[in-house]
Amino acid sequence: MSTPAAETPRAAGAPTPAGDGPDAPPRYVPLGTAVRALLRKELGLELRAPQAVPAMALFSITTLVVFHFALQRGQVDGDLASGVLWVTLLFAAMLGISRLFVADHEEGGLDGFLLAPTDRTAMLVAKALALFAFLAAVEIVAVPAFALMLLGPSPPLSAYGQLAALLALADAGIALVGTMVGAMAVQTRTRDLIVPLMALPLLMPVVIGSAKGTAPLVATAGPHSVEVRWLLVLGLYDLVFGLLAYALFDYLIED
Repeated sequence: MSTPAAETPRAAGAPTPAGDGPDAPPRYVPLGTAVRALLRKELGLELRAPQAVPAMALFSITTLVVFHFALQRGQVDGDLASGVLWVTLLFAAMLGISRLFVADHEEGGLDGFLLAPTDRTAMLVAKALALFAFLAAVEIVAVPAFALMLLGPSPPLSAYGQLAALLALADAGIALVGTMVGAMAVQTRTRDLIVPLMALPLLMPVVIGSAKGTAPLVATAGPHSVEVRWLLVLGLYDLVFGLLAYALFDYLIED
């Protein structure tokens, strides 16, 4: 009967293999793995204890009700209708932006992430995707409410498809800018004031492009196609601020 061979003892002073022993440095976490973990955490927290999405949805509905009675009109169309919709969505987004980093800051999650062996871009991507998802969830409620309270006959499905493309491009820009602004404002005591003061000027191109693109879809004479130039404007805005966020995010969360 053979006996197992005895393990050869490691020579004194020999280096410990990577990943072995209590003093070994932690292994680097790939960007994709870190993004998935952070995004799962963000969405899981919102599903278990909803805070941001219900507040944003309730704010948007309340704002639409205020517009419904303040304008004293049975229905709106064209530029006025698109302006009402995008102002409502933009102000609702401010609530989500102001709460984006609060839990991480108050519970030490932000400090823990800064010590983790991974790329800081992971938090930028995860937070932007989470905010994008929150905005999309709010719009599923807000857009039908807007059509019910302020529009006349319901636009055809083709108009909603084009509006969805505008919403996606606009939400991407809001998510990128909101993540940058939220990372800066969370370190201050007056973040609820700082967020709109910083985000609203930066998001003016999004509001202008989105409102101009939406106006033909809610015209009384019947919906027309969105002008391609407004889609290009929103796409270029997303590209520029995506690169800017990538370049600056490391410094924003450290300060």
